[in-house]
Parts: sequence; C-alpha cells; structure tokens
Amino acid sequence: MGFSDWVMGHEPVIRLSFFFGVLAVMALWELLAPRRALTVSKTQRWLNNLGLVVFNTLLLRWLFPTTAVGLAAFAADHGWGLLNLYPLAAPWAVLLAVVALDFIIYLQHVLVHAVPALWRLHRVHHADLDYDVTTGARFHPLEIILSMLIKFAAIVVLGPPLLAVVLFEVILNAMAMFNHANARLPAGLDKVLRWLVVTPDMHRVHHSVEDNEANSNFGFNLSLWDRLFGTYIAQPRAGHAGMSIGIHHYRDPRQVDRLPGMLALPFVGKVTGYAINRREWSKPDAP
Repeated sequence: MGFSDWVMGHEPVIRLSFFFGVLAVMALWELLAPRRALTVSKTQRWLNNLGLVVFNTLLLRWLFPTTAVGLAAFAADHGWGLLNLYPLAAPWAVLLAVVALDFIIYLQHVLVHAVPALWRLHRVHHADLDYDVTTGARFHPLEIILSMLIKFAAIVVLGPPLLAVVLFEVILNAMAMFNHANARLPAGLDKVLRWLVVTPDMHRVHHSVEDNEANSNFGFNLSLWDRLFGTYIAQPRAGHAGMSIGIHHYRDPRQVDRLPGMLALPFVGKVTGYAINRREWSKPDAP
C-alpha cells in the first residue's frame, strides 16, 4: 500500500485523533489558566456547540462522496492544478500549498464578513456569548457546506500534494481550537508568537461586539495576512477581561447558545446593511 492509499484510508482517524487530542489539551489549559471569567453555563454551551459539530460532520459525510484528501488524490491522478502542471520539489510544494490554502481561508473569512447574506450564516460563530475552545468549531451547517465547496475549488486550482492537504486540515482544526481557547499566555510569549501565528488574545479581538474590532484579525493560522492587508488590531479597547463577546442585539442564551436557536439564527431578524468597512470607532458623547 502506497502513502496516498494509507492517508486516504486513515484520514478520518488522523483528523479525529488530533481533534480530540487538541480539544483535551485546550480544555485542561482553560481550566488551569483561564483568561476570562465565563458568563453563561459552560455545560450548556459545550453540549450545544459540540452537538453542532457532530451534526455538521454527519451532514458533510452524507452530502459529499469524497473528502478534501480524496479530491487532492483525484486531482493528482488527472494532472489538475498548478502544482501538478508545474511540479516543485516535495518540501517546497507542501509548504507553498499549506500557505496558499491558509491565505484562501483568510480571504473566505473576510468574504463572510463582507457579504450580508454570508454574514447571516457566519454570525452563528460570532453570537457565542463566551469564548472558549468549542467556539472554534461552532459554525452553521450552510457555512460549513460553503467552506467545503471553496476548499474543493482551491484544491482543483492549486493541485496540492496529499500531505499538504492532510497537514492543512489538521493544522486548521488545531489552530482554530488554540486561538479560540480561553487560555492565558504570558504577555511576552504572546507578543512573540503573534508575529507568526494567531494567538488566543489576537483572535479574541475579532469576537468583540464592537464593529471595528469584529472586522479585524481574520486570520486563523498565520498572522501575517492581517498585518499585510491592514486588518490587524493588537488589543481590544476594553481589555480582554472587560470586553464584551458576541453580537449586539443577540444576547439571549436560549437563542444563541442552544442548538435550535443556532440553526435558526441566520433566518432571524430583518435584512439590514452590513459593511465590512464599518471598521471605524469614535468615542460616544458623554451623557
């Protein structure tokens, strides 16, 4: 059995092993060194957030006959994609593919904030009233389907090696849980790490109720995209302990932290303007 066959045969086990392993480590870290005090029932949030993960996983397995790894193998067999047409040495091809896929995820994240219809889906992720490791896996099923289609298109165009796709999937899931963790990092270590990767303190700014802060720090893995494209904000104005997490006007735990409410949230409320360029902020006038 070749490497490609082995990866395709064991890909679910590889991904699940890393998912539960990182989840356990982050959960323990949150317990031992929490960054913020939680505001709603952790048991309720975990049951519903992880319930949404299970639902999304089963839905994807039912809807799509192949995984990203399977499509990468199919693309390689048929010579599809830039890296199959213009092959590089294996280490460079893997590195380039992982970085390129990460950039696509950054652009996708900007897109779901910029397009009003897509924001209605993505606000399920942002409406969580607390911020911890399970927030990183909390997405509406329709956004998960859209994300999978974008990933498939990227694989067909790019033609990444199988190893790159497996690494990217594992890294993306692990980093999403890491940078959504309610975990405390020493300030000095955070300052150094965020020059390369997205840290919990860096991404937490993105979950602020304030428009300009929520429309910043879009990266999941590499922090350079936010610095390069001017979407980086170092710290929340209210500080990490004092900032409000979530979305204005969606503060009822029954609506935003229970599975039926999360599934219905994109279809709740009037269709109103939502512009990503709402990144300015001015101090309110004193009463």
